[in-house]
Amino acid sequence: MTLSRAQVEQTAATIVAMQEPSGAIPWTPGEHTDVWNHLESAMALVVAGEHGAADRAFAWARATQRADGSWPMKIVVGEVEDHSGESNMSAYVAVAVWHHWLVVRDEAFVRRMWPTVRRALDFVVSLQLPFGGVAWSQEWRDGSPGAVNEEALLAGSSSIHHSLRAGAAIADLVGEPQVEWELAGGRLGHALREHRDLFLDKSTFSMDWYYPVLGGAVRGRAAHDLIAERWDTFVEPGVGIRCVSTNPWVTGAETAELVLALEAIGDRERAARLLEDMQHLRTAEGSYWTGYVVPDDVNWPGEQTTYTAAAVILAVDALTDGTPGADIMRGTTLVPDFAEIALECGCPSADSVERIAGVSGRPA
Repeated sequence: MTLSRAQVEQTAATIVAMQEPSGAIPWTPGEHTDVWNHLESAMALVVAGEHGAADRAFAWARATQRADGSWPMKIVVGEVEDHSGESNMSAYVAVAVWHHWLVVRDEAFVRRMWPTVRRALDFVVSLQLPFGGVAWSQEWRDGSPGAVNEEALLAGSSSIHHSLRAGAAIADLVGEPQVEWELAGGRLGHALREHRDLFLDKSTFSMDWYYPVLGGAVRGRAAHDLIAERWDTFVEPGVGIRCVSTNPWVTGAETAELVLALEAIGDRERAARLLEDMQHLRTAEGSYWTGYVVPDDVNWPGEQTTYTAAAVILAVDALTDGTPGADIMRGTTLVPDFAEIALECGCPSADSVERIAGVSGRPA
């Protein structure tokens, strides 16, 4: 069972109802807006045909981006609550713009968003660490960028990998290839496949488990093996998946994201089952409760969030191939995965391996 088109449109209407006059889409009315979840909601609106609301959301993103390419981490009804610039949040504009292109095919829109995408990814690439991961944020002091928090989040960096591939696809579309993004993407993909132990340990969070697959850095047999490793740790059969392994509650957004990750690697049967399992979070109005505490049989926290509704819409679209944007997590419309060259982690680069093979006359 999946949602009908009418149900998708009903859910999208609950997101529109929470959109602020500025175009911002907060988590819930009166709560904060962050650009990642805001843009995911915009993507869901595009899927549902709510193009006016989506256009207002993209206009808000253009208007609130700072000169360095970042956005404040938290904005509450137009007031900045946390000035820090978070790399993963800033990068996601590339995914949202490429998704818009897949669905709407409006090149004028892509070119209008291109300066925003370019600034955002230049900012993100500037935060890459020597081992290949991307520092998770940069502090702001007195209206200017400050110290970089030089720890990399596995989930955040996985999402950035996806964003860099989307950004490179946009760059090709507008005729402005970005070699630095491609080099950074190669180093980042290598880190996500070979150096996951160097990222900040957030292993109790389910996002750290499935995001290397969702972001496209891990594919094929390795992706299926990675999903199998902690399936029993996070999946609550018939209910959804846990946000944190140590706490007995499931969350709708994480469940829908795992649906997207499974669908991207061809595991559509389990993806569809998980999407059906989490429909107990749906309200009569079409919104979604954030989570559910299993032993207490209660929805918690007592809120319905835009980002949960958005993740569900994107998962439905992927499973039904409802729009051309259904491909966004599979990634077959993105640029091919980046080559592992110019590595700074101490591992041999692909170009080094090729040179060694050429000198020895044998495969490296």
